[in-house]
Amino acid sequence: MTGIDFTVFRGSLTGKIVESKTHKESLKPDEVLLKITHAGLCGTDEHYKTSDMVLGHEGVGVVQQVGSQVTSFKLTNLNSGDRAGWGFLHNSCGHCDECLNANEFFCPDRSTYGKANTDQGAFATHAVWKAAFLFHIPDAVSSSDAAPLMCAGATVFNAMYLYNVRPADRVGIIGVGGLGHIAIQFAAKMGCEVVVFSGSDRKREEAKSLGAKEFYTRNVSKQDVGKPIKHLFVTTSHLPDWDPFLSILAPNATIYPITVSHGNFVMPYTPIISKGLRIQGIFCASRGVHAKMLRFVAVHGIKPITQEFPLTAEGIEEAMAKLEKGEIRYRAVLVAGR
Repeated sequence: MTGIDFTVFRGSLTGKIVESKTHKESLKPDEVLLKITHAGLCGTDEHYKTSDMVLGHEGVGVVQQVGSQVTSFKLTNLNSGDRAGWGFLHNSCGHCDECLNANEFFCPDRSTYGKANTDQGAFATHAVWKAAFLFHIPDAVSSSDAAPLMCAGATVFNAMYLYNVRPADRVGIIGVGGLGHIAIQFAAKMGCEVVVFSGSDRKREEAKSLGAKEFYTRNVSKQDVGKPIKHLFVTTSHLPDWDPFLSILAPNATIYPITVSHGNFVMPYTPIISKGLRIQGIFCASRGVHAKMLRFVAVHGIKPITQEFPLTAEGIEEAMAKLEKGEIRYRAVLVAGR
């Protein structure tokens, strides 16, 4: 096969979405050609919309062709016609300590969104991807639901899976939004006692329907919440006022600041040392955890709440404008052919 051409949607210095073309000479032996059907819109995409690069890192599509080594060396279980997706991580060296310990996201030579393969992305008609960094979409998960899971879902699940969130743990989640509404479902299905904190009481019933046992506005006190929180997930776009939350944490509790927020991380010092609190940095999942997340979603019927837009320059512009205004409930998905 020679000469692969497809349409892509790039950022620009002005922030306007630009329709463009990408050309690949051929499909390499370890690569897969996908026709993109759905792409999730993530807050990280907003950070790159003023860069001259193809946007999107929550891609889902249909395999159209595989390289010669993909089947002969069993690099993946994907075949033509299968649905597959990818996320923030594009590639890793495969031989460093982190890669050999299944932590390839921390590979010093990793390739990630915004840093590599900037001539292609999820906002496109097609993509040519490393087979080893694609994920089979289970039959029980729709492509529209799968798209936000490629980054948002994988990140939340990664924190819970890696850092010992256990059944019956009391788990606090700050925010019922793009990350928070998925975090509630994951923690509830893991058998946790889910406590949700939101800036508005209007999300109470929705949070309960997603699996929350308790719901509080953010003006909380130790007396309000009762039993202390073992794990606290911060999923809001801005860091909270820490004082009310530190008072309701259990000794040796862990705080997970999941969203990307610019500036310094500042919080009171004494409660951290006096209660033995841990602040755990977290980012996207490595491949093994990502694959487990998709199986978990399929088994438990977890579904992101999404709004769909056309996968066109105009559709991307509209979705990004609504995301910037906080009008998306709760993840935007761009759909090809709409």
